[in-house]
Amino acid sequence: MRRGSIIAGLDVGTTKICALVAEVLDNKINILGMGSAPSTGLRKGVVINIESTVDSIKKAVAMAETAAGVEIRSVYVGIAGGHIKGFESYGAVGIRGKEVRPQDVERAIDSASVVYVPLDREVLHVIPTEFMLDGQDGIKDPVGMSGVRLEVKVHIVTGAVSSVQNLLKCCERAGLEVIDIVLEPIASAEAVLTGDEKDLGVALIDIGGGTTDIAIYRDGSLRHTAVLALGGNHFTSDIGIGLRIPVLEAERVKKKYGCAITGMVDGTAEMDVTGADKQVRKIPRKYIAEIIQPRCEELTELIKREIESVSAKELGLSGAVLTGGASLLEGLDRLVEADLGLSVRIGMPEGIKTKHIPHASGIENNLNNPMYSTGIGLILHGSMNGSQRVFYGDMFNGIFDRMKEWVGNLFGVNGHDLRGKTVTMKQRV
Repeated sequence: MRRGSIIAGLDVGTTKICALVAEVLDNKINILGMGSAPSTGLRKGVVINIESTVDSIKKAVAMAETAAGVEIRSVYVGIAGGHIKGFESYGAVGIRGKEVRPQDVERAIDSASVVYVPLDREVLHVIPTEFMLDGQDGIKDPVGMSGVRLEVKVHIVTGAVSSVQNLLKCCERAGLEVIDIVLEPIASAEAVLTGDEKDLGVALIDIGGGTTDIAIYRDGSLRHTAVLALGGNHFTSDIGIGLRIPVLEAERVKKKYGCAITGMVDGTAEMDVTGADKQVRKIPRKYIAEIIQPRCEELTELIKREIESVSAKELGLSGAVLTGGASLLEGLDRLVEADLGLSVRIGMPEGIKTKHIPHASGIENNLNNPMYSTGIGLILHGSMNGSQRVFYGDMFNGIFDRMKEWVGNLFGVNGHDLRGKTVTMKQRV
């Protein structure tokens, strides 16, 4: 039986660490296995305890290996956190021949990448958003076109050096080689957004445990990224403080009874809550909504401000897509829709097949869930952006090679493949 390439994605989140393994064969992706472990070493997307994070990564990877029957040695890793910043840049070069070649595209991107970056920050992604040839804008693929001056607009994503290095260190201590580090909203967008949405203009809002990640697309290209230091864990914390119950019980109550809009809750409904003294008492369900609605409104206001700052650049949006585990909170999509004045839907991962994954340690079989958007997006990113290159220690030495890969990945460059081969991992005998 013919075997395809094996790709692994590692979503290192504030609430959970999820490892996914997939087989790519004939451009089809089949999820072979998944492992998940509670994340106790991160806060707001940033590593604060290396040993705890390494232990959680090992547990998640071991479960994925058992389910998939392969040995995971290389992974695509997602990164988020309040330290992530994005900004626009511009570059231009002269065309050396009669028509634009892939080398000219690379030179243009290199010129746009020559910007001042503080010593405590490093470039994670340089993503072309638009090319212009002799003043003609809106060009997606300039290769083969005639002209004398090629210009490019790019979106540059940077992260704190210390945060990136700590994430790499955790993976290395867990015995994993990091193929690439991918901004989590970019990965999630691969899993939940359609081509039409990216063309018309859409805001992806990935609400995780510690952060809310935003990626805005227009005309098929990424135009803006942002990370807000507010997520589902804040809802849980508010419930715990308001009801004076342990965090685990607050999380259970949030998932089972939580609602973002008080008016959606039956005023007569009650629920059982277990306090720190193990005593069970009944309280009105409406209390939960009254506690978390202000926090939900705070989040939607921050999202609105971020989107409005981009709308000032005349980027009209047709809607928004919510994803991430916290997006499942009842009524949150309706609250965001009312605040933003845009149509809103819950984004589920699509375009994958899943074999039966053995149920163990509470792992959910159904991966068609917003909480797995980033992990599946990392798999999709790996399948499209496959490379044999592995980063050891200082991952930033290969940053300019990754710029070239982004060109090939996002624009196709008229059939000129600037990417490497799909990464494969050693099969377990």
